[in-house]
Amino acid sequence: MVFFNILLGLVGLGIVVFFHELGHFLTARLVGINVEAFSIGWGKPFLKKKIGMTEYRLGVFPVGGYCKMQGDSDYNNEAYVNLEKGIKPEKGSYHAASPLARMLVCVGGPLFNLLFACVVFSVIWGIGFEVYTSENKIILASEFDNSQIFPADIAGLKTGDRIIEIKGNRTDYFHEVHENIVTNADKLLPITIERNGEIFDLEITPLLDKSSGAGRIGILAWRDPIIDSVMEGSAAENAGLKSGDVIISANGNPVLNSEDFRKFRQQNTDDFIVEYARDGIRGEAVFSAEETVSELGFYWSIISYQTPRLSFPKAIVTGARESFKTLYITVTSLRLLFKGIDLTKAVSGPARITYMMGDTATQGFGQGVGTGFRSVFSFIALISVALCVMNMLPLPILDGGMIILFLVEMIRGKPIPPKAVAVFQTCGMVIIFGLMLFAIFGDIMFFASAGR
Repeated sequence: MVFFNILLGLVGLGIVVFFHELGHFLTARLVGINVEAFSIGWGKPFLKKKIGMTEYRLGVFPVGGYCKMQGDSDYNNEAYVNLEKGIKPEKGSYHAASPLARMLVCVGGPLFNLLFACVVFSVIWGIGFEVYTSENKIILASEFDNSQIFPADIAGLKTGDRIIEIKGNRTDYFHEVHENIVTNADKLLPITIERNGEIFDLEITPLLDKSSGAGRIGILAWRDPIIDSVMEGSAAENAGLKSGDVIISANGNPVLNSEDFRKFRQQNTDDFIVEYARDGIRGEAVFSAEETVSELGFYWSIISYQTPRLSFPKAIVTGARESFKTLYITVTSLRLLFKGIDLTKAVSGPARITYMMGDTATQGFGQGVGTGFRSVFSFIALISVALCVMNMLPLPILDGGMIILFLVEMIRGKPIPPKAVAVFQTCGMVIIFGLMLFAIFGDIMFFASAGR
């Protein structure tokens, strides 16, 4: 399964990189720069074919890729020195183009990543998709974790409350509540709740979860203790439980929601009896203390609904809105890197991203082909936006760093001295290599903890 997840993840990353490099390729050709090689993957190509002036390659290492333009490495050789002396390079080479044209080539890759995300989100909203969620009714996490006081407790929320609005955004389901909270760490949020038919307005400030960089207030989703499905041959089936059964109590302890049952299982060390109701008739199921909740073999009922199929214009608008919303969240999340979060957990390297993408696909396809494709392409779109943002950072070697070089060249009216460019690029190599090592270390820690 792990191998399959990684394989699916590599395919997904390959798609993202393909559109990034395609952006560089097309903008280079648009401004008159010759492209010598277009490669998906790094290392020695195991498959290549030359069409026109461009050789198309597939590298042995499937993560990453590049678009090699004529003369784009002239910063480090005699050709660039000649360029500085006023000797013009061969027509069609990278440095024969104006600084503005080269800046457009740099922007092309990230721009295509953003456009790709817009297309993916537009298609998803155009065909509609099924959402799996819970109602907007909440449970206080402090009832199960008394190690700290959560913002929900400070704000006066209570178990059973319904959060119906956050910062003016209507929240009919728990996933909408969650989305509004995780993206607003350390920000004061006005919220509206419903309690026993009455409406209250409160204010709450989500804490910054330093292990993930997300905001949290200390609430859990309320799920009625209704069994959705029972696994064949499981302890639940052997005990007589069926889909639709309502769990009433465990060893006489009332079970009002799924978290009540989970808390009971964590605290109970003996065999136990579950009382349930089926078609108005009560029954009992006996379980061994050795079986955890996941080992019992049943799943709680959840809410699902199908989004409407949007018309082509509305799908385009919604897809663009989703893409720019993701772009905004990604950009604003960068500030969290300087607020003391655990970078080994919050920052993912290529290995972890690959695995997560594959795992998302596996879980999605487990719920159906349509759900699988939607899940994997939604994740790919998110990664595509993230790649857009990361490449536009003003760091040497990245597209953003190269844009700074060309902007300085444009202002000076002549090329930057080769030594200065070499120092700039070397610093970039050190920074990027250091970030990669850090991310890989975080990935190793992630897989080590996951394997326990």
